[in-house]
Parts: sequence; structure tokens; C-alpha cells
Amino acid sequence: MNLNTFPTKGNLILAKNSLALASQGYVLMDKKRNILLRELMGLIDQAKDIQSEIDATFTSAYKALERANIELGINFVQEIATSMPIDDTIRIKTRSIMGTEIPLVQHDPTPPALTYALYSTKESLDDARMQFEKVKELTIKLSMVENSAYRLAGSIRKTQKRANALKNITIPTYQTLVTNITNSLEEKDREEFTRLKVIKRMKDS
Repeated sequence: MNLNTFPTKGNLILAKNSLALASQGYVLMDKKRNILLRELMGLIDQAKDIQSEIDATFTSAYKALERANIELGINFVQEIATSMPIDDTIRIKTRSIMGTEIPLVQHDPTPPALTYALYSTKESLDDARMQFEKVKELTIKLSMVENSAYRLAGSIRKTQKRANALKNITIPTYQTLVTNITNSLEEKDREEFTRLKVIKRMKDS
């Protein structure tokens, strides 16, 4: 509503309703922001834990790979690596947190079938394969957590922006409008009361 809205009781009711709606909207936005923030903080903690685990697992995996390269030869290990089947068991769904869609990655952790003969390889190759399987699983988890955190952060920014607009612009505007219309109506009532008193005095005289 415009601040220059004509001061009538009908417009006062509309302004009060709009003020109440804006205030309720701000409360809901603030609650949504707090819920999303809690979710985001939890995801950040998860990401830190997973990242630490990935770093340790990567270190072990590369050490195992180095041993396999030394014992079997880099070219032989590369040939085996290219023969590994592509993992197509990853499925991505979504779930909603306060209207924010975040990814839910589902993956079948069953290790792929061996593509090489055990008699022609060393234990170091098996160790490297298992270590990199762990890295893959952790990377899938980390990608889901980080993507979720990114989307939540974007939603928090939008929610905060809307909450600030309601708090600093919309609500003060309607508060001013309600005050202006109320003052105008009270002034009209005083003028009407004074006019009626004058008319009554003139009649009595």
C-alpha cells in the first residue's frame, strides 16, 4: 500500500492486516534461516571429518599403488586399470529441507569383479584397488555433503535477504502507514466532535 493511501477505516484494516502478515512472514523467514543454518553447520562438520578420512586414505592408496608399480611395472598396472569396468551404480535423488532441494546420492558399495588373474599379480595391487575403492566411497559422500552445503548456503542468503527486506522495509512501511491513518482518523474524529459541539451550542443558544 502507498504511504499516501486515503485515510479510511477500511484502509486502516487493510494496513493492519498487511502489517500482521509481514510480521508473521518475518518470523517464519527467521525460523527457516535458523533451521537451515543448523543443517549447514552439521554438513560442514561432516565435510571436515570426511575430508580428513579421504586425505589419510589417499595417502595409503598411493603408497600401495607405488608398491604395485615397483613390483609389477607401471605399464602392467595401467593396463589393468584401463580394464576396470565403469561404475554405473551411482543414483542421485533429492530431499527437501525447508523447501531447499539437496542431493541424496545412493551407491551400491559392492566391489567390481576382478579383471585380472591373481596368479599374475601381487598383493600390493589388491591393496591399492581396495584403498582406491574406499577413496571412491568417501568422495561420493563428500560430493553429496559439499553440494548440499552449497545449496543450503545459497538458500540461507536468499532467506536472509527476504527477512531483511521485511524487517527493514516492508514492516516499517506498514507501521508508518498504520500510524498515519490512525492519526488522520483521530484528527477527523476530533474535528467532528468539535463541529458537533459548536452545532449543539448554537442550537442551545
